[in-house]
Amino acid sequence: MAISANRLELLQIADAVAREKTIDREIVIAAMEDAIQKAARSRFGSETEVRAEINPKTGELRLQRLLVVVDEVENTSTEISLADAQERNPAARVGDFIAEPLPPLDFGRIAAQSAKQVIVQRVRDAERDRQFEEFKDRIGEIVNGVVKRTEYGNVIVDLGRGEGIIRRDELIPREAFRNGDRVRAYIYDVRREQRGPQIFLSRTHPQFMAKLFTQEVPEIYDGIIEVKSVARDPGSRAKIAVLSHDSSIDPVGACVGMRGSRVQAVVGELQGEKIDIIPWSLDNATFIVNALQPAEVAKVVLDEDAERIEVVVPDEQLSLAIGRRGQNVRLASQLTGWDIDIMTEQEESERRQKEFADRTQLFMDALNVDEVVGQLLASEGFSSVEEVAFVETDEVASVEGFDEDTAVEIQERAREHLEEIERAQDEERQTLGVLDEVREIDGVTTAMMVALGKEDIKSVEDFAGCATDDLVGWTEKVDGEVKRYPGALSDFDLSRAEAEAMIMDARIKAGWITPEDLAGEEEDGEEGETEGAEAAEGDAERV
Repeated sequence: MAISANRLELLQIADAVAREKTIDREIVIAAMEDAIQKAARSRFGSETEVRAEINPKTGELRLQRLLVVVDEVENTSTEISLADAQERNPAARVGDFIAEPLPPLDFGRIAAQSAKQVIVQRVRDAERDRQFEEFKDRIGEIVNGVVKRTEYGNVIVDLGRGEGIIRRDELIPREAFRNGDRVRAYIYDVRREQRGPQIFLSRTHPQFMAKLFTQEVPEIYDGIIEVKSVARDPGSRAKIAVLSHDSSIDPVGACVGMRGSRVQAVVGELQGEKIDIIPWSLDNATFIVNALQPAEVAKVVLDEDAERIEVVVPDEQLSLAIGRRGQNVRLASQLTGWDIDIMTEQEESERRQKEFADRTQLFMDALNVDEVVGQLLASEGFSSVEEVAFVETDEVASVEGFDEDTAVEIQERAREHLEEIERAQDEERQTLGVLDEVREIDGVTTAMMVALGKEDIKSVEDFAGCATDDLVGWTEKVDGEVKRYPGALSDFDLSRAEAEAMIMDARIKAGWITPEDLAGEEEDGEEGETEGAEAAEGDAERV
């Protein structure tokens, strides 16, 4: 623009730039004022405080120089004496500023070029702020755009009021776009960066498929059907779990549509990706069995603490359950959030036989009995020497072929074996330096003391400083897989509640807290529960 533009031209330029860049007209005018101020300072001197004002209605430009009021003037470009200031404004005091009008100036080429750069930069910054503010609240939406160009495999998409990027790893494999192609993608991140807002798009994100179903299935859009989870192997296969909040509507049928019209629309957008639509279930075992479709499952065994499940399938169903390159079981694991171990009925039978043989050998070694007696105990459901030692004598005597004398003898041998183990563990505990006081913590055994000593927990103070995770371990999801981290007492059948109770007992014994403090916390918790229950009852009465 020309700095010497007349009033009408200034406003026309401001209006044109505001429309083109979709920013406020006031921002453009403020940028022009800054640019003129910069150009004027280059003419009057950089130390001069110049103010430029453009009337947004008339376009009139007014230039002023600000002079600071001082007792003794040293620089006439920036200062004015108190006497001169009071001639213009009787209320002027030292330290105030006096505005002095400047005549219109004919700016040179260099000053005009510098002013233009200021305006361009300010307008560009305003445009970037507008783009960021517009798109930062649209994360999780599907947008339509036109391919502008491709750079090193990344696709730059013109979104109309912004520019997005689909990185190479966010494109469906074997998918190619040319300039001018229309494309739909999912906004998964918007970042404010030095070069402007970066709008990151994806066609491989699991939620992209969920949003496509939302567009195709009115029941999902209306909230009657809910998409609970999605797992994708982009371009190949996907699983989506759906739940209906209306018992009269089949969620799977609604997502498939008449003759598959709805699901085929999504498959077409995803370059032929095969989609398994799974009914979601609150029961984890049922949900996991559904997720392994089309394979048939014979039996499941859940470990809820570790979020792990063993699935037994018929021998001929093994390859179908695992899928090509493990795809089916991997997607089922991602969909459900559980680690899934698949085995055939034959493998499970062999494992059971091995467990039976191990228990038999355990009883033979510990009780000094022959194989037949060991097998009888194992087949009756005894899994440890402790069970044999401390159950009622009648239970052992009820084993086929045993009498009361035999039962008494076997239990005595079991107790002797346990006492021998106890002595050995106590010696190891002492060698590790675990203090006797640790045994006083409610629930701690000698075997636990050995395990604690190996983790350098040797006193009541050490135990009191532990967290529950330190004792029983914890699980984390890493790259979609649940990873188990063991604790000092992970090898013992110890629940988190039991571990927490032991820690509290240790803190009482260490003098960190008192039983009254603990009782007070419990009462506070009970009061909160009571208040919640009363509020719920009040709500029910109002209904």
